[in-house]
Amino acid sequence: MSLEKLLGKRAKHDVLNAVGLMLLPAHVIIDEGYIHLLEQHHIHYSEIMLLDDGPDAPTFIPTEVVHEAARYSKDLFDKIKVTKKLPLLEITHELLPLVEQVSSHPDVFQLFESVKAKDEYTHQHNIGVGVLSTLIGKWMKLSEADIAILSMAATMHDVGKILIPDEILLKPGKLTTEEFDEMKRHTTYGYEILKETEGLHPRIPLVALQHHERADGTGYPLKAQEHDLDPFSKIVAVADVFHAMSSKRPYHDPLPFHEVVSRMRKGSFGELDPNVVSVFLKMMITHLVGSKVKLTDGRWGEVVFINPHDDTHPLVKIEDTFLDLSLDRQIHILEVVV
Repeated sequence: MSLEKLLGKRAKHDVLNAVGLMLLPAHVIIDEGYIHLLEQHHIHYSEIMLLDDGPDAPTFIPTEVVHEAARYSKDLFDKIKVTKKLPLLEITHELLPLVEQVSSHPDVFQLFESVKAKDEYTHQHNIGVGVLSTLIGKWMKLSEADIAILSMAATMHDVGKILIPDEILLKPGKLTTEEFDEMKRHTTYGYEILKETEGLHPRIPLVALQHHERADGTGYPLKAQEHDLDPFSKIVAVADVFHAMSSKRPYHDPLPFHEVVSRMRKGSFGELDPNVVSVFLKMMITHLVGSKVKLTDGRWGEVVFINPHDDTHPLVKIEDTFLDLSLDRQIHILEVVV
């Protein structure tokens, strides 16, 4: 979707440039002048949430589509476990359109909420990483052909787990060293399964192999360095880490919003690609404007302005008052409410 398709629509929130200058006021009809201004400031269409009153308004509930895709993923993986073959046409025509549909939802935080794993983790994770990677690919302005490859690679990144015993895969507690060593082999198992699939782009098995590698050589299975990693593997690694931190697991609850952002920025899970992390966090935080949030002190508010010099501590409206989180460093965003 290009910016021209926004003509005649109305933005739900103010659109700001990188330094906080308002380019497009909320609720104003977008004309050619605004389109030109947005192009000059390199604003991507996905940064603009539309009012739900036009043909581009969402006509589906993303959570329902995610659950449908996760059920499909489970049936698919069960089939692959028996046949050891990837039904490529079925995935392309049945599963990936669901992933694309969710990744196109205009409300980013509703999208994030829909892909969080809250009960069954494995297949909700497959779909969540597929959706998030596809979204990041769009935000990075990849071509449609590259996004199609990335979407397939991300959705199939954990296919090697079909060869991991359930007592390890579903263990609620911490794995032993031996169990973790076996778990790590899902990367090579997935590579072998995908590499043997006729007609599959060669970058797709690489993502299965590399999505736990880190640029500083601390990842697995090969302790590869930054220059060895496929760019798609770097995107899927970011989506994988974000989804894992945001989801409920048997051994941990979802992390608070501010902690997820902080850990990704600090590289707490090993060195993620800084460019991918930067694009993902910038776009996510841009969508905070107009969102309802719960703060760590228990209060509720609405984000009204992002400080370009301290973007994780925005200005929040609480009833009739304003709280500048950049001045009160003890209070953070606990969660974004959808």
